[in-house]
This record gives sequence, C-alpha cells and structure tokens, in this order.
Amino acid sequence: MRVKPELDPDVDDEAPNGFDLITPYDEVHFVTYLRLLDAEADGADWAEVARIVLHRDPTADQARTRRCWESHLGRAHWMTKRGYRDLLTQAAEDAKGYDA
Repeated sequence: MRVKPELDPDVDDEAPNGFDLITPYDEVHFVTYLRLLDAEADGADWAEVARIVLHRDPTADQARTRRCWESHLGRAHWMTKRGYRDLLTQAAEDAKGYDA
C-alpha cells in the first residue's frame, strides 16, 4: 500500500471508474468503501449513508449525491470482487522484499 487509509475522508463526486488497478484514491478510501458495504448489508437508507459517510447533502442536490453514492458503492463492490487481489499480490511482493 502506497497511501495510508483515512478514517473519514471527503470524497470526490465519483470514485475511480474503469481502472483495473487500485488507485491512490482507493487506498485513502478503503475505510469509506467498508462503511458503504456495511451500511448496504444493514439495509441503511442511501441518503443517510451519503450524509454520514460521504459528507453529502441529499436534500441540496439529490441527483448528484445519488450518483456519488452509487459510484463509491460500485467501487466498493469492485474491491471485493477484483481489487483485493491487487492487495494480496502487493503484500506478497512486499513480503519477498523483507526476506531478501
């Protein structure tokens, strides 16, 4: 990992999309992605999650906030299906470097 994850960072309007590798933005937002996945599993209301986790006001701009939430939740799902493999590969490579 190149960038330290943050506990409650601000987010861009959209999460990285179309990247097949974990980006520095992803690394900063690992905790954000986990919080979104937890909220989804708990059946939380998207607008409340957007307010708390993404620091967005769905009453001020519902469409933009919804896109932001969908984008970040989509990236969180990508992390669980594909992105985590990059973390494992990187950790294995880092471990080899320590053995040398």
